[in-house]
Amino acid sequence: MNPNIDHRLIWLNGKIVPLQDAKINVLSPTSQFGANVFEGIRCYWNEDHQQLYAFRLPDHYRRLKNSMKLFRMEDRYSIEKLQEGLVDVVRANGYREDIAVRQTVFIEGFGSWMSQGPIGMFIAPIPRGRTLERSKLGFRCCVSSWERISDRNLSPRAKVGANYINSRMAEMEALANGYDSSILMNDQGKIAEGPGSCIFIVRDGVLITPPITASILESITRDTIIKLAKGLLDTQVIERDVDRTELYVCDEVFLCGSAMEVVPVLSVDGIPVGTGLPGELTQSIQRSYLSVTSARVAGFSEWLTSIY
Repeated sequence: MNPNIDHRLIWLNGKIVPLQDAKINVLSPTSQFGANVFEGIRCYWNEDHQQLYAFRLPDHYRRLKNSMKLFRMEDRYSIEKLQEGLVDVVRANGYREDIAVRQTVFIEGFGSWMSQGPIGMFIAPIPRGRTLERSKLGFRCCVSSWERISDRNLSPRAKVGANYINSRMAEMEALANGYDSSILMNDQGKIAEGPGSCIFIVRDGVLITPPITASILESITRDTIIKLAKGLLDTQVIERDVDRTELYVCDEVFLCGSAMEVVPVLSVDGIPVGTGLPGELTQSIQRSYLSVTSARVAGFSEWLTSIY
């Protein structure tokens, strides 16, 4: 295994190369205009199985191809080729630990912000443990003054690199004001999501999350949690609009995403959520999610792709 992240191997346009040799033209549309789409994919190590499992890989690739379609990009990669590239570069690095993989399709060459090609791709794995630091029970969040992008301007349905400037503005505002993260509202004044994460609340034992039409990403983690809550935890789930003030009076709040995993929200705008500690349902979902992703729960093998 390669222990040095600065000398790890990267898949770039069909070749596995050292990180320092993985270079993109500075005048390309991806460099100048953020003309790229991507997926953040988690892989979890199971010591008992001596196996690394990529989580919901075909679903990530279907969404990646949908992003390319929405962004009007050339598409010359099959799902099989996308998966083959990921497996090859992870094996080349020899990772036997939890990792995160950034798989990005970008527009290279010397075109403009309107170019549809030529396209390239890089696949960059890196070791990644739990998102939530051991010293923290959860996040203190604020509701951002920035509005979430919508399907009428920069659709959050597509994971386009440039879209994440919206999340950057919200997150930097939150950090500058002493919070751990932020929560964005949409153009209808309803809760949308966090920067790079979806949101759930709990009221009277019911799990509630904004609908896909609330200016949110079609999140694979969100879909996973809905399925786990219903099937594994026998919990009622409702997808509906959520008001800002519901965050102040609900019993639990958590953020989720491939990178975020499941993180309890302890307060919103300085107001404690519930008791101000991680809630029981949030903790159950957090445990279930991490158990399923690392193949420690039977019945979810269709979500797991073996790397070795």
